[in-house]
Amino acid sequence: MVDAGVLWPDGLGRTNQHAIETRASGSRLPLRLTHVTLENWRNFTRVDVDIARRSFLVGPNASGKSNFLDAIRFLRDVSSVGGGLLAAVHQRGGVSRLRSLAARQNPDVAIRVSVGRDDAADLWRYELAFGQEGKHELIIKRELVVHEGVAVVERPDTDDVADPERRTQTYLEQVNVNRPFRDLAGFFAGVRYLHLVPQLVREPDRSVGRANDPFGGDFLEQLAGTPANTREARLRRITRALRFAVPQLVELKLDRDKRGTPHLVGRYEHWRPRGAWQNETQFSDGTLRLVGLLWALLDGTSPLLLEEPELSLHPDIVRQIPAMFARVQRRSSRQVLVSTHSSDLLRDDGVGLDEVLILRPDPEGTTIRSAAGFAEIEALLRGGLTMADAVLPWTRPRGAEQLPLFAE
Repeated sequence: MVDAGVLWPDGLGRTNQHAIETRASGSRLPLRLTHVTLENWRNFTRVDVDIARRSFLVGPNASGKSNFLDAIRFLRDVSSVGGGLLAAVHQRGGVSRLRSLAARQNPDVAIRVSVGRDDAADLWRYELAFGQEGKHELIIKRELVVHEGVAVVERPDTDDVADPERRTQTYLEQVNVNRPFRDLAGFFAGVRYLHLVPQLVREPDRSVGRANDPFGGDFLEQLAGTPANTREARLRRITRALRFAVPQLVELKLDRDKRGTPHLVGRYEHWRPRGAWQNETQFSDGTLRLVGLLWALLDGTSPLLLEEPELSLHPDIVRQIPAMFARVQRRSSRQVLVSTHSSDLLRDDGVGLDEVLILRPDPEGTTIRSAAGFAEIEALLRGGLTMADAVLPWTRPRGAEQLPLFAE
């Protein structure tokens, strides 16, 4: 288990980021998201929230947890090679599908993020606002890049006014103009999202042609494309962790069949002296999801976005996930943002008030507040309740007790 004092030194769930920093390997922490503002983005008419290095998003179904993570993915898609603003918007159904249904006076969609480190939370600031105008189904209304308080890009500029077609592409996606802030573009492009679907891992033909599929369609190809020494070292680490979660599993490796198709194979202790080998088609959903989660944590240092990592896992395993994130952050300080419904995941004493973001739907759009902003939650923690018991009642759907009446 992780030392709870590192993450919860005062007993009230306030994260000691300095302690994390001093324990992290290397002299400088990687960049991370420190603040996110959304306007008219899907569920949200206005969101303005600080983001911790480890954040848990909690709320009822359809409150916008996935949509919040998707705003960060959107910047990744805009910045990525082969992506861009037009592709990112069209992939999501167009501006009209992105715009909040509650949007009224200001119809534009806007995303603003601050990127920095614990000692410089506003090292970079990026803002993008877009909408529809005249014959243009998509046009940039504002693009702003600020580095250490100095504006690097501010659009529309005079060239944009002279040629409105320029306003269909961001500077963020254009390598010929983003050199002064390419570190920021690279940061966004490196963001990774994971919501592994075990059946897609078992049947990769469903995702032919997709690269870096967050749902796992090309997960085995990603493993195969990793340098052999790195891959084997990671699989050894994952195997050591899985021994505590998956009975009798003693070895994991990547193999190829006669057609050259990669397979993840595992050796299980068995009554036979050499044990029994199985591949991913025989792994349980929980085993595949846990392998994918562990691999993602070891793969890179950019922010990692995770959807409900507790799915298909035993509650005792779920309770260890926050501590696992904390240990990873003590080594690399990688930022992890997690959506969850799990009370088991939030029972870890190391989860801080500033690490929990509570989403509450409203007719005027979902709101997001840090648990640190609720005096009632802090009082409950002082009284000895766990974070799960203090926070989850705030996310309880109204009328949930009526569901058993369905069959009457």
